[in-house]
Amino acid sequence: MTALALGGALTGLGIFLVGYGLFPPRAGLAARVLSIDARAATLLQPAPPPTRTDGVRGRLGVAAARMAAERGWTLASTRADLNVLGRTLEDHLAKKTLLGVAGLLLGPAMLLLLAALGVRLPLIIPAWLALGGAVLLFIAPDMDLRKQASQARREFRRVVAAYLDWVKSCLEGGRGAPEALPAAATVGGGWALTRIRDALRTAHLTGRPPWTALGQLGNELDISELKDLAASLQLVAEDGAKIRDTLATRATSLRQRELSEIEGIAAERTQGMLVAQIPLALGFLLFLLYPAITRILEIL
Repeated sequence: MTALALGGALTGLGIFLVGYGLFPPRAGLAARVLSIDARAATLLQPAPPPTRTDGVRGRLGVAAARMAAERGWTLASTRADLNVLGRTLEDHLAKKTLLGVAGLLLGPAMLLLLAALGVRLPLIIPAWLALGGAVLLFIAPDMDLRKQASQARREFRRVVAAYLDWVKSCLEGGRGAPEALPAAATVGGGWALTRIRDALRTAHLTGRPPWTALGQLGNELDISELKDLAASLQLVAEDGAKIRDTLATRATSLRQRELSEIEGIAAERTQGMLVAQIPLALGFLLFLLYPAITRILEIL
């Protein structure tokens, strides 16, 4: 009965895939409008990293990205994480798809291995194993991406705090805000300052205010500090003294947030060390009491 149900499910899936390939769904009006807005937004942004379309992985990633666009899936948080790390959506979707297929093949591989060893299991066990493996491996790249993006954003905030101090020094030297913001971005190196410098250069070429570019960069990377900074600079753009006070306040708040995050990480690691010491203490106590316990058991 289980084999019949599994065979029927696979047959239905095959019919669905054949029908989907012969009659692909048309993109709705909302998806078309979103694609037009996305193309218009990319005209004012730096060119994204090149996507390789050769090979199975490249073509699979392009097809997956096109399918997501046709259905109107914006994947805003995923795109922001990928932008922080300098990766493309096509490569990420191809990786997720390939890992999901590999997890789906885990059940049949286990079934064949056990059959070769002479062990027979109900088909429901490999089926659930294949489904669980496919789901876990499919979402694993998202979890890893979110973790790496969180670390990159934390590093970006530290750079922004130093950048604001440099901007404040340029303002105290007599420069205006439109000149101080790009000039401070050339002081140091690193990927964070490079992103800020490229955004400000693009704003200069397109004739936009620099704080608008910072706000757009904050939206692109999903960094709230940049968005708040851009909004604050836009409000006090006419007064240099207010700009210096705003930058000093923002730099102080960023450092306080960084300090609180560091203290939280240190407390978490300290707690983890205490938990790890409990098994060691129990093992050492058992080692000390083992001779006495064996003597008592011999007497009894």
